[in-house]
Amino acid sequence: MRKNIQKDQAVVRFKHFQNSPYAVFRSLKVQINIGVLAVTSLAFANAGSLSAQTVNTPMQPEAQYELEEVEVTGSRVPLTLGQAARMVTVLNREAIAAAPVQSVVDLLKYAVGVDVRQRGPIGAQTDISVRGGTFDQITILLNGINIGDPQTGHNVADFPVDISEIERIEVLEGPAGRVYGTSSLVGAINVVTRQEKESSADVYAEGGSFGYFRGGARFNVVSGRLNNQLSASVTRSDGYTRNQAGGLNGDFAALKAFYQGQYDHDQVRVNWHAGVSDKGWGSSTFYATPKWKADDQYEHTRKFYTTVQAETKGFLHFKPAVYWNRSYDRYEGYRDKPEVMRYNYNRTDVFGLNLNSYFETVLGKTAFGAEFRNEDLISGNLGEPLNKPRHIHGTDRDYTLGLNRSNLSLHLEHNILLRSFTLSAGFIAAKNTWNEMPFKIYPGVDASLELGRGWKLYASYNTSLRMPSFTELYYSVGGHKADKYLKPEEMQAIEGGVKYLSNGVRATFSVYHHHGKNMIDWILNRDDGEDAVWTSMNHTKINSLGVEANVGLDFQYLLPHQRFLRSLNVAYSYIDQDKDLEPNLQSQYALEYLRHKLVAQLQLHIYDKVNLNVSYRYQDRVGSCQLLNGETMEYKPYSLVDARLSYDMPQYKLYVEANNLFDTKYYDYGNVPQPGFWFMAGASYRFHL
Repeated sequence: MRKNIQKDQAVVRFKHFQNSPYAVFRSLKVQINIGVLAVTSLAFANAGSLSAQTVNTPMQPEAQYELEEVEVTGSRVPLTLGQAARMVTVLNREAIAAAPVQSVVDLLKYAVGVDVRQRGPIGAQTDISVRGGTFDQITILLNGINIGDPQTGHNVADFPVDISEIERIEVLEGPAGRVYGTSSLVGAINVVTRQEKESSADVYAEGGSFGYFRGGARFNVVSGRLNNQLSASVTRSDGYTRNQAGGLNGDFAALKAFYQGQYDHDQVRVNWHAGVSDKGWGSSTFYATPKWKADDQYEHTRKFYTTVQAETKGFLHFKPAVYWNRSYDRYEGYRDKPEVMRYNYNRTDVFGLNLNSYFETVLGKTAFGAEFRNEDLISGNLGEPLNKPRHIHGTDRDYTLGLNRSNLSLHLEHNILLRSFTLSAGFIAAKNTWNEMPFKIYPGVDASLELGRGWKLYASYNTSLRMPSFTELYYSVGGHKADKYLKPEEMQAIEGGVKYLSNGVRATFSVYHHHGKNMIDWILNRDDGEDAVWTSMNHTKINSLGVEANVGLDFQYLLPHQRFLRSLNVAYSYIDQDKDLEPNLQSQYALEYLRHKLVAQLQLHIYDKVNLNVSYRYQDRVGSCQLLNGETMEYKPYSLVDARLSYDMPQYKLYVEANNLFDTKYYDYGNVPQPGFWFMAGASYRFHL
């Protein structure tokens, strides 16, 4: 029954195995087979693509499971599942397919430690943060490559792939500088695309409320050691809001295309990808203020992504990667009216070279390496004067401002691996040319101790830093005034928790404390009245205390004689920050956080091939926003229910979805009302070539 995939690696035996949507074992990165002994069912996961399938034959309580040595996220070196010392939330392919969502950012709403704030639907303009941080304080990665935009974190979620092409999403909470480099101040999110192992093709389409439509296709060809895959999709919507003149001001249109390939040899594996995201959206009142009541703004972005990665398979695993990303951004304060307000144009180029290596000895696993990253901006309103203006293609204007900075980082990590104890310790040393920053070391250590049957304690101490974005340094238009002398943000965090993993039940509990220094925010002083402007500044310190708890139940194991109940996952997060603003000051980002977040997802098997997913979210945000009439409104708690009903066949799927099922009225970001009830229906079909 058991097929040996990695003959040169030892076999690790586990007494328990959990098959729930967010189980930590889902972060595997190599192909494994999971054999179920003494029963007739077989569960397996291909960790290269990490799609999971399960035969629905009831499992027996006395069953034991045997796993190959596999990798988990959270360290510079590959560690087995039983050795992992950090908590990682993984949204796997099974969860993605079942969730009532239309975009990657919609899916992240169900990760309890992640705060997703959208100014528009379907990921039109979205800010993503982790554990009470801001959208600029996390690192977003695509297949392990940093795709962060140094201009602003507002547009970092412009992924070039459709949600149907996502294999899994890995969320690493807490400072991740030692693992993912600088800018991962409070966490990191890695989006991993799927690549089929056999030649095939998919087509899909869906439509619904407010003129919504999404359609696309994927084509994959496997020939020997080569694997090539191409996908593309289009999305559009009329939007759910209108301006005072009666015109659409929340419309949305996007085009995505993505190519990825792989060459797998006995001694080396090479992966590459190239993608483009072209998106435009009506920005309604996204950036309006009582002083500037613009209600028909517009923004357009175009992003290009290229990467080549490799890994040798000898004693020394050498893992080089080179990447180049380019971003264009055009912002219209008054849509189609440059004569009223000049458009803002920006172009950023990011080039990076990442060299990571690791080897294994009797003393453990050791990783070392370096990364060079250059960030270049040319703009019409951000940066210092250019020596020579550069023409803006398709316009009669020039880029007159710009800024260039480079970051060099070195890392070293060692992992001590004992039978029931794991210790991972190391540091990253970082230097940035901006502000003549010297080399500075940021250490970290993670430890875990197995207590017994299914129980494990873990603790960690980690640090990281983040450089200010170009917007925070130079954006001084539209009621904003930036400070180009901002200091880098720094973070120290301690965390401790316990995990329980067994057949049918998975539970985690953690407590953490973040100590932030020189935290950056935009602050408005209401005492200035009509002359008040948003000013970027460093807060002295912000201390955050947080608690997270998660329980997952697999009813297919716990109640094997029924098929109606499949699984239930409930997660809760609480955060408290001790830095309060004076009554006359208003925070735009850093002090607006989710004090309470509760997420619950229930999966039901209705009949034959019919399945139902019901998802619930409760959010209570600290902070306030200023309405266009000048009034200040405190954020109020709200609850949302989403549902997806699907008919799942091996070759095709039919489904209907409803978001905000009870048409809840709520604000989650400034003075922008969020969508009410939204209905859609769709279908997908697979061709085997």
